[in-house]
Amino acid sequence: MAEQLSTSKCDSPLLKAFVDNRSILVKIAARITGCRSRAEDVVQDAFFRLGSAPNITSSFKAQLSYLFQIVRNLAIDHYRKQSMELKYSGSEEEGLNVVVHGASPEAAHINFATLEHIADALNELPQRTRYAFEMYRLHGVAQKDIAKELGVSPTLVNFMIRDAMVHCRKVSSQKA
Repeated sequence: MAEQLSTSKCDSPLLKAFVDNRSILVKIAARITGCRSRAEDVVQDAFFRLGSAPNITSSFKAQLSYLFQIVRNLAIDHYRKQSMELKYSGSEEEGLNVVVHGASPEAAHINFATLEHIADALNELPQRTRYAFEMYRLHGVAQKDIAKELGVSPTLVNFMIRDAMVHCRKVSSQKA
């Protein structure tokens, strides 16, 4: 049995207008979302937003316009979110059939061997160059901060990082 909302305890005129016109607000939201249950969610969200709404004491028409606009905007947001979720999501069965690339033992071995070659290549570099490369590429430290720490110019740090990259690529291409 549907429960009727009571407007006897409504504090603000805006809240009273909301309660009195709830069914119309749901219809407006349903036209945009295409689903009555989603429209109910939108209207509920609108109700919670009324707690932080400005106190509109002007005409009843202005209050209704404000409520309609809130519900319309929330319904559009909800529809856009739903469209995006449908666009980028699939069924559960599709998720079970996803191939994980690189999950084979051979691929894991190749990746591990490549990392070992790069580690060996880094060990061949001068200590300062290796430090600059590791701080920048592995730890995300800004080049200017590395330069300040090493007491060199940022341009030199940039060249050290570039030289380390070139060396790692050369070593990894030779061992491949």
